[in-house]
Amino acid sequence: MNTLLKILLTALAVIVLANILPGVSVNGYLSAIIVALVISLLNMFVRPLLIFFTLPATIVTFGLFLFVINAIIILLANKLVDGFTVNGFWTALFFSILLSIFRSALFSLLQDKE
Repeated sequence: MNTLLKILLTALAVIVLANILPGVSVNGYLSAIIVALVISLLNMFVRPLLIFFTLPATIVTFGLFLFVINAIIILLANKLVDGFTVNGFWTALFFSILLSIFRSALFSLLQDKE
């Protein structure tokens, strides 16, 4: 249940960011849910491989290269999902940074208060 809610919140963040940022568009709610699902799957399977193969660059840049990896994940989602477009690397980089911020804020609302 928690995973489904996180995917739906990510889809909400994708819709909001697509309406705010120029150069990013999503065709509808179903496309946003598919984008959120694809991004979560890419983060599970592709991101660790990219981090492993680019570990020297990540170490040299003190972890800032992880932003580039996040932008690559967004560009891959752009290629895989019809109805989701990102107009370039810098837009994908800015979108990934804002998506991370939005997801952190939304996911903090889900945490149990003990």
